[in-house]
Amino acid sequence: MLAILVLALGFAVGVANADFTFGEPTNLGAPVNSEDRDFGPSISADGLSLYFDSTRPGGFGNKDLWVTMRATTEDPWGEPVNLGSTVNGAYADCVPSITGDGLSLFFHCDRPDGFGKRDIWLTTRPTINDTWGEPVNLGPPINTSYRESGVCISADGLTLYFVSDLPGGYGYGDIWVAMRPTTDDDWDEPINLGPTINTSISDLATSISADDLILFLGSSRSGGAGGNDIWMSKRPTKEHAWGTLVNLGPTVNSPNTDYQPNISPNGRTLYFTSERPDGFGGSDLWQAPVIPIVDLNGDGIVDAADMCIVVDNWGTDNPLCDIGPMPWGDGIVDVQDLIVLAEHLFEEIPPVE
Repeated sequence: MLAILVLALGFAVGVANADFTFGEPTNLGAPVNSEDRDFGPSISADGLSLYFDSTRPGGFGNKDLWVTMRATTEDPWGEPVNLGSTVNGAYADCVPSITGDGLSLFFHCDRPDGFGKRDIWLTTRPTINDTWGEPVNLGPPINTSYRESGVCISADGLTLYFVSDLPGGYGYGDIWVAMRPTTDDDWDEPINLGPTINTSISDLATSISADDLILFLGSSRSGGAGGNDIWMSKRPTKEHAWGTLVNLGPTVNSPNTDYQPNISPNGRTLYFTSERPDGFGGSDLWQAPVIPIVDLNGDGIVDAADMCIVVDNWGTDNPLCDIGPMPWGDGIVDVQDLIVLAEHLFEEIPPVE
């Protein structure tokens, strides 16, 4: 590696516009997907547990929460296991969101002992080896007499995104956010994310990246590829406002319904629900790789010339070569970017059409 870096310093190179892109989606297949409807993926911090809801047989209600596990991230997913009657009831338990420590699971449900038509609930466990406890309704100010759903918890457990048709929004269902100083504190009053994110069209379940810098959501707004598409918004830091929503494009989105995104903690895989016809059931769980653009000078190969660009921009925030540890970078060009580049060293990169 040192020899390559020394060699790289001798190159004179031009630059291209670096960013990240999405690879071709693949169906998670059996046994994760079934002939019934499977929805709402939520991947654990270690990438070894995937929570979702399903109408498959063996449940306790309209929809139940399930989990599938694997020994390593290179292994196939195991047979899904129902979270049991303590968590699942006779009604629709949907769209789980697991916290970074794996000890709290948020979801929404239309069970009648709530505050509105749908509420957000929480089940917890003392350790990851324990069973899940009795769900608790989050109550006010999160839940209201209206409809709250599509919940997503941030990696640190301090920010809660959800969908609500609460008055004061911009459409039938808007994205709202609530925060708290620590996980022992109560939630602050929810805030509408505003017209940059929300529209007069229904906006659906969200996913926040582990670094809190990219927000994914489903929406049927105009400009998409199908009936419902996945969109994303970026911001340079957590203190900045969210940027304009961008459609993920026809590689990820199909002419059918694509929604309920969930970005993996390392930012390298986007899980989502799709109703495209080449699946196992009415709706399936899919995944698409998130790929950093590592051919920094656009010459078709990742080599010492690209490393030279990283070295020349060391310590800056140049987005061209800020490609790690997340595919969209972390705001500084440093060793994390060299590590990502080294993973792709000598790869031939086809031109972007």
